[in-house]
Amino acid sequence: MLKDLISPFTAWGNIIKNPVTIKDPVREKTGAPRYRGFHKNDVETCIGCGTCEEICQNAAIDLVPVEGIQSKNGDSGLRPRIDYGRCCWCALCVDVCTTSSLSLSNEFIWVDKDADVFRFIPGVEEKSWDKKELGYKRSENYNILDLERKAMEELHPHERDNSFIEIVKGFTKDVAIAEAERCVSCGICVAACPAHMDIPGYIEKIRDDDMEGALKILYDTNPLPGICGRVCTHRCESVCSISHRGEAVAIRWLKRYIVDSVDEEHYQKYLGDDFIKPVNKKVAIVGAGPSGLAAAYYLARMGYKITIFEMKPEAGGMMRYGIPSYRLPYDQIDKDINYIKSLGVEIKTNTTIGKDIPLQKLKDDFDVVYVGTGLSLGRSTGIINADHPNVYQSVDLLRDITMGKDVPVMEKIVVIGGGNVAMDISRSMARLQKAKYGKVYVTTTSLETMDIMPADKEEIVEGGDEGIHFEPGRGPKEVVVENGKIKGLRSIRCLSVFDEEKRFNPKFDENDTIFMEADMIVESIGQAPDMTFLPEDLAKQLEYNGRRIKVNHYYQTSLPWLFIGGDVVQGPDVVTSINNGHKAAVGIDEFLNKN
Repeated sequence: MLKDLISPFTAWGNIIKNPVTIKDPVREKTGAPRYRGFHKNDVETCIGCGTCEEICQNAAIDLVPVEGIQSKNGDSGLRPRIDYGRCCWCALCVDVCTTSSLSLSNEFIWVDKDADVFRFIPGVEEKSWDKKELGYKRSENYNILDLERKAMEELHPHERDNSFIEIVKGFTKDVAIAEAERCVSCGICVAACPAHMDIPGYIEKIRDDDMEGALKILYDTNPLPGICGRVCTHRCESVCSISHRGEAVAIRWLKRYIVDSVDEEHYQKYLGDDFIKPVNKKVAIVGAGPSGLAAAYYLARMGYKITIFEMKPEAGGMMRYGIPSYRLPYDQIDKDINYIKSLGVEIKTNTTIGKDIPLQKLKDDFDVVYVGTGLSLGRSTGIINADHPNVYQSVDLLRDITMGKDVPVMEKIVVIGGGNVAMDISRSMARLQKAKYGKVYVTTTSLETMDIMPADKEEIVEGGDEGIHFEPGRGPKEVVVENGKIKGLRSIRCLSVFDEEKRFNPKFDENDTIFMEADMIVESIGQAPDMTFLPEDLAKQLEYNGRRIKVNHYYQTSLPWLFIGGDVVQGPDVVTSINNGHKAAVGIDEFLNKN
């Protein structure tokens, strides 16, 4: 109470201070350092995500195309246009900006006879205040956006390093909804996704706890969501607008959450299979991998009779026979495939086209043939002694592990390669070593240094946690053999992997060598297609782009009845293969409706 009585008199202290007089406050103003005036935008940093447009309560911001700025991966190519007839200078657009490109100058006077000029694109239309430092910028002390990804519960390294139990446990409902709340629904991720999934759409359904609606959105563009929710390359996350200031939204794990939340028996009811009308035409599909399964799903939904021919004992292709179960459990593969089979798709396993059944017979018995085979063969380094019996291919070992066969497990193993397949075999062999010897002695060496290794970063970190030793930035020179037994690998320093034109053209320092002890070497430097399904006479009739078979937008070859997609056309990537299969299904439907 006493403070309230005294405080009015404290102003008398200012009476002895000299007054400050500004004769021309318009032209001589210094301006408040954080005054909220006209907008500035660093158009090179801006990605056109539209969060500023979304948050504006007065509809004063529109995202518009700008000449000279092209859309690209992670950038819509649009930039914000401000309408000062609507703007109230609240600065929420600045506070929410995902890249911090947007700010406000402290300029507040702008005179012009043309009212239209007060609707402009900051950073594109040059203004006097663009290079001035004063003005309002987002404070580093607070964030409207939630920049930290919600933690995913995983098995501890000591709980997983001697078994193939799934590592990632998945989100609970509360955590999934909290993670979904981080998404700003900008849609930048959609363009980066090879399948162009409606990511903001299914994340919104998670926020609403609408799993039926979420599942429908997934299946619009991806009939293998349980698989992709675990092993997708998640390119979408690499361009997530939130990642410019924090951690990307866990899009892959949110997809997994949807599938894990819906029991298999509810799929047919949720996805509306009752509306399928049969069509009196048949399609043969070679390969029950992601591309073949996707094509089968969409063609079956169109009413076609589908038969898949698979050379392995079970469907799944390289997803089943190339990805360890600690990353992709077999029951999750089965869940996705069982639904596709429920649509009437027949899968004939242990049937090799080109050996058990000629491709020509499929042409005679079916209206169209779609080949969606994977890259099932390994590539050799070709170095000295690479033909030794104890030098193995990663794809062969991974396949045998899946099939439950006994695989050789030596005490000291060197894996050559830096991609995800190299990490899969390194971590698989480490588990088998731990179970057999009680310790891990796996060295993984690659041309790439750690910062540019193509494997997913989490794979590298988890591999290190499980005891794998890395020797990056080295090229294999010789498998050292003494008295018929492998002693190790001699390698040389890799100076660069690519040349100035970004072409694969590694350069080495032959004088910088090291020796890595090993009694078993595993090569994992790439994969190749098995083309034995294609007879020589048909191969000669096809057109080619270099070594690859030429196909159109719908993966139709120069032989109209033959469509080819998946890894054999575009390389190993599950979600890209799914998109191939989807497009091929559209093309096949269009072709059959014309014939």
